[in-house]
Amino acid sequence: GIAVADRVHDWHDLEGVHKHVQEAIKELDHARAANHYDMAGHGAKAEEHLHAAEHELHDAIEAIRAER
Repeated sequence: GIAVADRVHDWHDLEGVHKHVQEAIKELDHARAANHYDMAGHGAKAEEHLHAAEHELHDAIEAIRAER
């Protein structure tokens, strides 16, 4: 089937998600340090994806603000 999300009408919704992603980046950094950054490259890749998500969420928030 097809999943359809409701349209986001308030950029505050995305700011909450953005904050959670930023917190996840910090937590991942602590986990990687505790494991001497040795996660067969998966930790670095996960961090890369989280940073990309953080960037896209920032841009989405700015786009919604610009529409108003």
